[in-house]
Amino acid sequence: MDEIISTVLAKGDLAHLALFMWASGASTAALLLLRELAAANKRYNAFVTEIAHLNRLFRDKD
Repeated sequence: MDEIISTVLAKGDLAHLALFMWASGASTAALLLLRELAAANKRYNAFVTEIAHLNRLFRDKD
């Protein structure tokens, strides 16, 4: 990675390096956000399933 940065800096392409770093960071943040959203969706689905199960238990007792 240091060789790439040295080459880019030697050619004077600092703007491209900054844009690449920003895009990499934004992509990583989006990936982490989607992973957390998927995990939250699974937890919510498990919660709703358990509530439905409890409702069935109480309904069948009557």
